[in-house]
Amino acid sequence: MKNFFSPNQYDADQLGYFGQFGGSFVPELLVPVLEELTKAYEEAKNDPSFIAELENLYKNYSGRPTPLYFAENLTRQLGGAKIYFKNEGLNHTGAHKINHCLGQALLAKRMGKKRLIAETGAGQHGLATATVAARFGLECVVYMGAVDVERQRPNVFWMEQLGAKVVAVEHGTKRLKDAVTAALQDLIANPNDTYYLLGSALGPHPYPSMVRDFQNIVGREVRAQHHEMENKLPDYLVACVGGGSNAIGLFNDFLNEPDVKMIAVEAGGRGVEKIGDHAARLQGQGKLGVVEGYKSYFLTDDDGQVQPTHSISAGLDYAGIGPEHARLFETGRVHYTYATDDKVLAAFKTLARTEGIFAALESSHAVAEAIRLAPTLPKDKTIVVNLSGRGDKDIFIVAEAVGDVKWKEYLKTKSG
Repeated sequence: MKNFFSPNQYDADQLGYFGQFGGSFVPELLVPVLEELTKAYEEAKNDPSFIAELENLYKNYSGRPTPLYFAENLTRQLGGAKIYFKNEGLNHTGAHKINHCLGQALLAKRMGKKRLIAETGAGQHGLATATVAARFGLECVVYMGAVDVERQRPNVFWMEQLGAKVVAVEHGTKRLKDAVTAALQDLIANPNDTYYLLGSALGPHPYPSMVRDFQNIVGREVRAQHHEMENKLPDYLVACVGGGSNAIGLFNDFLNEPDVKMIAVEAGGRGVEKIGDHAARLQGQGKLGVVEGYKSYFLTDDDGQVQPTHSISAGLDYAGIGPEHARLFETGRVHYTYATDDKVLAAFKTLARTEGIFAALESSHAVAEAIRLAPTLPKDKTIVVNLSGRGDKDIFIVAEAVGDVKWKEYLKTKSG
């Protein structure tokens, strides 16, 4: 079980702090709820039967291990390092989100909870939560910013078909941060029978550590698969980072390997010069603060009010970043950069045309960085990119961005 979770020198302390980041800053009513969760998780992660059931679900329900695919065409076109894609989009529900949803649903079942609530931006976490709720026979409510409900209508439809109630959050910026707030308010009102299935490696302790632990399967598989293919460790790991779950899932198993370089790619939006045009917390404009129960870097004004964000991808426009990522940024263990919307869309198209893979727009941020990086490296180096999800869900955004006339005409015929 120790290897299952890959503990390392960057782990949180007993109070949930990664250096100065993290902790638990919640209303008094939530303190016993989080204490109950912490105790239940510590017991579960040390229970061989819990781990065995989770591994069985990973294999026989979700379809793990996901492939590590050598992108031969793209590598040849770029003329530098070899590019591999960890294709998490081939998981059940189409993204890495199912990993921590299965783990947390098992934990909710163990705790005797009858109801799952969740927040979602791109809809992939909401879809995965609705899926595991159906699998385990639990009631499900998903909070989603009204803006994202419109951008990700296919996922809303599928969540509802699974029996979930999708609540469009109309206050604030009507995006992911407001969905988080609504979910926390629900938990305060219904602490006894409800499990808040948080969707990223953020929030109050123990969520950042717990979500990372359930996502650790990604890096563990990459280590074994890459060794089989290359007989060595990867030289570079690249992942997009919003809240941070897919990135920390890839990175965690390698944090104690100093020769493995890691790059996390934030949403550069229309450019990082002006707040409101992007969601790049670590490019000089993020401020240290406490928001939604934890301490980290956030895009806020001088009064601590969270500022609007923008990204072509609905899952990366969160104004904060998970506390372990803040720690990895502060120590320099991981390099944090960004990709703008135009680079992301170009990367999406390039991957589709060279390898026949539609990556989620979130993942396409990481693809954009790999396209930039690979030609600068020798051919004996390797880059592993986490394709955290597939691009089916982004059809409306992509069609609009590329100005697809045929798609627009089709929608008109159906809307009448």
